[in-house]
Amino acid sequence: MINSVRQSLPKWPEIIWISSKRKDLPKILGINPWVYDFAAYNFWARPVGLISCLMKFKEIGCDVALLDCMIRMWRDVPWTQDRRYGLSAYPRTEIPKPYILKEVPRNFARYGLLFEAVKGALERMEEPDYVFLSTVMTYWYPGLVTMIQLLRKIFKRTKIVVGGIYPTLCEKHAENLLEADLIIKGPLEKKDNWDKLMKFMGLSYKMPDFRLSFCFYPYTSYAVIMGSRGCPFNCEYCASRRLFPGFYQRPLDIIWEEFYLEYERGIRDFAFYDDALLFNVEKWFVGFLERVIKNNVEVRFHCPNGLHIRYLDKEICKLMKRAGFKTIRLGLETANFQSRRDRKLTKEQWDIGVKNLLDAGFDKQDIGVYILFGLPYQTDDEIVDTIEFVKSYGFRPHLAYYTPIPGSKLYEQAKEVSNYPIDEDPICQNNAIWPCYPGGFSWEKRSYFRQLIHS
Repeated sequence: MINSVRQSLPKWPEIIWISSKRKDLPKILGINPWVYDFAAYNFWARPVGLISCLMKFKEIGCDVALLDCMIRMWRDVPWTQDRRYGLSAYPRTEIPKPYILKEVPRNFARYGLLFEAVKGALERMEEPDYVFLSTVMTYWYPGLVTMIQLLRKIFKRTKIVVGGIYPTLCEKHAENLLEADLIIKGPLEKKDNWDKLMKFMGLSYKMPDFRLSFCFYPYTSYAVIMGSRGCPFNCEYCASRRLFPGFYQRPLDIIWEEFYLEYERGIRDFAFYDDALLFNVEKWFVGFLERVIKNNVEVRFHCPNGLHIRYLDKEICKLMKRAGFKTIRLGLETANFQSRRDRKLTKEQWDIGVKNLLDAGFDKQDIGVYILFGLPYQTDDEIVDTIEFVKSYGFRPHLAYYTPIPGSKLYEQAKEVSNYPIDEDPICQNNAIWPCYPGGFSWEKRSYFRQLIHS
């Protein structure tokens, strides 16, 4: 099935509209721009906020289209080979480093579709009334800026709307830098934001519910499941509550419908995007797994976000194994249980959780453990001790490089210790430069920790 979906890719760079045949409503193009960074890898990435926004306007009756610069859109444009479970590297075009990062001993690149292919596709398409753009990381704004500049050269009457994490967390920087007609801060589900957008567009529609669909992609090797919005926790290194205040879990029937539509398209790899997947599992998650098992749906589920270990009881672990979970990531963060930066986990809860996973039949090779690296005032000894702790259980450690996030509790400490002006320019928040690690990024230190992990 996947091969037949792959063959449906357009041969030449073109953007395909999903048409409602209503001429009285605007045509809207959503764009997920390139990533400008030192490193980037496709770890089941999808611009779910932008997709849900397009779905709202599709439901209203607008013609909509998506240009995702971070996925293979066309057959004749070079792309990397898919790897296990749909993961892949991105095509990479080396470009000059931003001047402020000129001393970082790494090469800088534009990741994603070739610039000329994107430019050609935009030049050949019918001019949209609106372009919606989004960004995932605050420090990826250079790709957004480049895309807006390109759009201004090609389209003369199109209005540009920008939303996402960057303008939400770095509001003043975005307002001063971007040549956008409207900037949305925070989620579109917020009534004030929806009303603001409706007024700007001269429309008056009730806001449709949050929905996910990957109908915009002519080919995709995986899809995303999102059973909840927001997070019930408030970790000091995270700004989830600023991005989406509150926490709610979506209806099971809608989640199942979205999942099964992608399954019928031939998708077999699904990644959960929930920040707190195991919180209040009776609301929808248990029912979802039971439906997968009852209907003999053979798929592979993945958890790129770290699971809360204390919620891994025997029954949920058994259900996850029977339903087809393949990639398990645990959010340990540190093995210093006596002075953790949060109260999410004790040593006893860790032992119970990992035992339940192994008793349910998960292989140790399926289980990776996230360790926070580069926090303000964190020592190498803490990192080394946590790596050794994880390895003592037979699991694979994964260093989660710290990103100083505006609005998080730890951000003020990050500004104190960083050698970079992280509050002046969001590009200095890039975790690839180790912004809060003493001395910044070092190939020698990177090699040391990698050898420690792999030995």
